Amino acid sequence: MADRVIAVINQKGGSGKTTLALNLAAGLSRRAPTAVVDADPQRSISQWIAMSEDENDLPLATQVGVAPAVTIARLKQNHHYVVVDCPPQVSGSVIEVVMSVADVVLIPVLPSALDLWASVEMAALVVQVQKKNPALQAYLILNQVETRNALSRVMQDAVAELAVPLMQANLQRRAAYRSAAVEGVSVYGLGKRGGKAVAEIEAIIEEVLCR
Repeated sequence: MADRVIAVINQKGGSGKTTLALNLAAGLSRRAPTAVVDADPQRSISQWIAMSEDENDLPLATQVGVAPAVTIARLKQNHHYVVVDCPPQVSGSVIEVVMSVADVVLIPVLPSALDLWASVEMAALVVQVQKKNPALQAYLILNQVETRNALSRVMQDAVAELAVPLMQANLQRRAAYRSAAVEGVSVYGLGKRGGKAVAEIEAIIEEVLCR
């Protein structure tokens, strides 16, 4: 079992960054010890986890301090997986430091050409960081997908312009993700109501771990 530091990033609000980070952590924690690092000043993932009444559903969140690399290194000593919810920005000391020590970067984007093209700067930052951290893998993940139909030609062109590949797995638009946030659980904690959403998170996890 290979250890992973997984950073979830996007400069745009509403992309599903925190939702993806939290549910990934919930799925990974069912495999091996997992830690969550809250590097977002809004502290959304910390608040979400604090609402939970099921200690077996969500791992505890650690808020990043002045030395995020030190925080992550400390957590790696006792955890197989560390999931970092990054600040909603395209650059800055925290996000660049996190990416410099991460193994995988996931960038959730809405399934539109405009949102994909808006990720050009983020993709460029990934390429820049990969010069210092050549082992870093990065992937786009479509979020709130309406159907499983193939991408339109315009969207295919938008993806082709980016230096970051698109994962095969994606997240569809489901009430389960919103319900989980309201109830302070992961989609795993919803039981049967979260079944299809769990399958999507599992597909993403398997794709990440098998690369």
